[in-house]
Amino acid sequence: MFVTVNGARLYFDVEGAGLVPDGKEMRAKPTVIMVHGGPGADHSVSKPHFSQLSDIAQVIYYDHRGNGRSDFCDDSTWNLAQWGDDLKGLCDALGIEKPIVIGTSFGGFVTLSYATRHPGHAGALVLISTAAKVEFSEVYDAFGRLGGPEIRQIAEDYWENPTDAGRAVYREKCVPFYQKAADASTDWLERIIWRNEIALWFNGPSHEHGAMDFRAQLGWIECPALVMVGEDDPITPPVFSDAIAAGIAARDLRYERFADCGHGVVADKPEAAFAEIRRFILDVSLGG
Repeated sequence: MFVTVNGARLYFDVEGAGLVPDGKEMRAKPTVIMVHGGPGADHSVSKPHFSQLSDIAQVIYYDHRGNGRSDFCDDSTWNLAQWGDDLKGLCDALGIEKPIVIGTSFGGFVTLSYATRHPGHAGALVLISTAAKVEFSEVYDAFGRLGGPEIRQIAEDYWENPTDAGRAVYREKCVPFYQKAADASTDWLERIIWRNEIALWFNGPSHEHGAMDFRAQLGWIECPALVMVGEDDPITPPVFSDAIAAGIAARDLRYERFADCGHGVVADKPEAAFAEIRRFILDVSLGG
């Protein structure tokens, strides 16, 4: 399905009813909005893992402008301010109030843009494997610890000068270090609609990826928040989530670091990760 938001046609999909029969009444379930990673990917990275939340919430997926099935748009609109405003605009277009917004990786950057540009709009935030500010030396060191000097160099070469060729090598050599679980599926890599132009436009310290810094605005976030990260995450190391948890002003702030877990928290430890997410959603929806 498509909806026009801020002049762009955005693709979205829905799992689960928003209203369900409950005795003699209809009960409203909370709305979860999945904000996918990338950039240059699409919402399919969130499926099927987050589909399991549809029993307790209505789950809405969408593709950022320039990504997936949404309008490619002009490159002048490929920025976090626009993507954050698009998230707010999507809610306005669909009539969603007080959503529980789940941002993973790059989707967490977009979620922080949305939450700091539109404080008070979200009902709650879940920030998974993400950052308010990326210090690339931490990223390179993390790859070095996990994969040795060759992997560290490949990561540094790509992020310092993003190119199509470098991205291909990075995906082959470095992305496998995103996940720790040997049995974690990698089918999601084949399902993605890749738009490398977006990644090359955004990625690296010389682009917005390096310039973004939401740390000073984290105190504007007062809604309940859950922050999750893997201890062995190479691309958004735990120190980044430490900074998010330290800066958010929410009275209901939960911070979970998962041992022996990489960037794919929900892929590496799905039972533990979703136990936390489900508990958080239920507590928020019940006012607990």
